[in-house]
Amino acid sequence: MTAQWTWTYLDADGKAMTGKTLGQSGFPSQGDAESWLGERWRELADLGVDAITLEHDGAVVYGPMSLRAAR
Repeated sequence: MTAQWTWTYLDADGKAMTGKTLGQSGFPSQGDAESWLGERWRELADLGVDAITLEHDGAVVYGPMSLRAAR
């Protein structure tokens, strides 16, 4: 079985969001997952994603991490 790195997308209330428009669901490595996020975070924020959590095989690696711009 291959290890999976996944993002959990959270709305402003901290509830998990789902949907095909949010993008890819599994990555072969942490670096792949983080590179993908680096390219898509603005688009995700525009879709209403407030924060994200990185998971590896269902265990939280880090997060939630805000996608809001620093003020």
